Amino acid sequence: MDVTEGRVTVSVPEQPDAGVGDAVFFNPKQELNRDLTVAMLDYWADRTQEQSYLDATAASGIRGVRASAHGWTAACCDHDERAVERCRDNFDRNGLAGSVHHRDGNAFMSERRFDVVDLDPFGTPMPFADSAVRATRSLLCVTATDTAPLCGAHFESGVRSYSAIPRNTEYHSEMGLRILLSALVRTAARFDVGVRPVLSHVTRHYVRTYLSLEHRATDANAAIDELGYVYHCEDCLYRTSSAGLIADPLDCCPNCGGERLLTAGPLWLGPAHDAEIVAGVRAQLTPELGTHSRADRLLETLSDELHRPTHYDQHKLSKQWGISAIGMDEFLDRLRDAGHEASRAHFGGTTFKTDATVAEIEAATVYQ
Repeated sequence: MDVTEGRVTVSVPEQPDAGVGDAVFFNPKQELNRDLTVAMLDYWADRTQEQSYLDATAASGIRGVRASAHGWTAACCDHDERAVERCRDNFDRNGLAGSVHHRDGNAFMSERRFDVVDLDPFGTPMPFADSAVRATRSLLCVTATDTAPLCGAHFESGVRSYSAIPRNTEYHSEMGLRILLSALVRTAARFDVGVRPVLSHVTRHYVRTYLSLEHRATDANAAIDELGYVYHCEDCLYRTSSAGLIADPLDCCPNCGGERLLTAGPLWLGPAHDAEIVAGVRAQLTPELGTHSRADRLLETLSDELHRPTHYDQHKLSKQWGISAIGMDEFLDRLRDAGHEASRAHFGGTTFKTDATVAEIEAATVYQ
C-alpha cells in the first residue's frame, strides 16, 4: 500500500497487525513520531548546519526518505534484503538521493559516523546503543517500543534490558522514559560521551527521546551526576528522590508511616527536555504534517512542563482521598495560589507536575 506523510509517498507492505507477520515492518501509529523527527531535523539543520543522517534500522526507509526530502544527506541501513529493496524503491519513486546499505546495523555503525543517528528498532533499542553512540557526532534520536519492560510491568525483562530497577507506579510512563534515559547515559559514558536530552515524549506505546552529544569525559561525568533513585510509597503515593549511583532507601514513609516502599533506579533525574529547543522545534511544524495539530499541542505542553522526576495524576489522588476530581485549571490554580510550582504534564489529560509533596497537594487543593 502507498502511504503519504509530509512531502513523500512511500510503498509499504500491508501490515496484518503490529509486530505480526514477516513483511517489512511499518507502524502507521508512529506518524506523530516521524513528523516530530522532521521538525527536529529542520531545527537542527538551521542551528548547526549539519547534513548527514542515518536511519540505522530502516525497514521501509520512510524516515530516511523524509529526511532526504528536508535536505539531509540520508542513509538507510537494514539487515533484511527485502527492506533494502523497499528503501531503494522509496527513494527512487520520490526522486530523492539516499544511500541504502544491506548491513547489520551494529556493524555498519561501528564503521561510519553521521551528524544525526536515528535508532527506531522493534522493541528495545539497547542492543544498538553502543554502536549508535560511537556513530553519532551530534544528535542521537531513539525510540523504544518495549514499554512494559521499561515501565516495570515486565520486571525481569526491564532489569535485563536496561540494567536498572523499573517500578510499575501510576507514573509508569515517565518511569519508562527515565529508565531509558539512564541506560543511554550510562552507555554513552563508557565512551567518554555526555548526553543531554533536548526533547522527550511518551506517546501511546512508545518512548521517544532526542539526545545532544558532547564528546568529552567531563560531559559524561556531568550526565552521570544526573542519575539517582526514586522512592515511592504504595500506601499514600508519596515519593521522593536522591541523586547518586548508590540507593539510600527509606525505612518508612515520612508522610504516612507505611512500610510499602518501592525503590526505582538508577533513573535520569534531570530535565528530559530543553524548553528553548522544544519551542524551536514547534516553530518548524507546518500544516503539511499529518499530525500537525497533535504535535503542536504536545510541544506546547512540554514547553511549560516542570523539570521534576515524577508526575501525579489528579484522578488517582482524588480516588486515594475519597473525593471528586475538579477541573485541571482550577486544580493547578489552587496549587499555585498556595505558593507551589505546578504545570500540566504531557503523559495524560489529568497529569501534572509540582514541587509540592502529597500532603501539600492535599492541603492546597482539598482543605482550603
